Amino acid sequence: MTDKNKIVSFDDEKLILVDEHDNETGYKNKDETHNGQGILHRAFSIFIFNDKNELLLQKRSAGKRLWPMYWSNSCCSHPRKGESYKFATERRLKEELELKADLIYLFKFQYHASFEDKGSENELCSVYIGRSNDKPVVNETEIAEWKYISIEQLDKELEEHPEWYTPWFKMEWKRMRSDYMDKILGL
Repeated sequence: MTDKNKIVSFDDEKLILVDEHDNETGYKNKDETHNGQGILHRAFSIFIFNDKNELLLQKRSAGKRLWPMYWSNSCCSHPRKGESYKFATERRLKEELELKADLIYLFKFQYHASFEDKGSENELCSVYIGRSNDKPVVNETEIAEWKYISIEQLDKELEEHPEWYTPWFKMEWKRMRSDYMDKILGL
């Protein structure tokens, strides 16, 4: 079992810098890639659903530099230098939630979002879905809270309280709702 307080994210880990076509252009540490307006780098977002088609959400820990204590998708992070998306997504699901799931790639998109004066996300983000009915064991250095939520309830919360959610999650969910519900329901 994973140590619930193990630090798994480091400011000096080397992230993969890319151009808008996902061609590698170099490497910089995580802290540098998020300073100011940020430097475009690879990222991924994972959405885990259970057999009731409820989505596992996490509230980011208070220790996060960007968007602390905001609700977001099940798991998100970055491939590190030398890692494939497959390796990085499996690693991060285990590190944050102690989960395994067969992941299905949906789409990739580029976005930029600034958080107060603390920095920015400037990412080319690949979005994945998967299914698991296992109870998550959360890494408390990454996650403050978690919950399963129905699609209908999530839509309602996003309409009534969009300020509770990270910007990338809102963009991803909007596209998933419009283009990928058949894949989600068919998991």
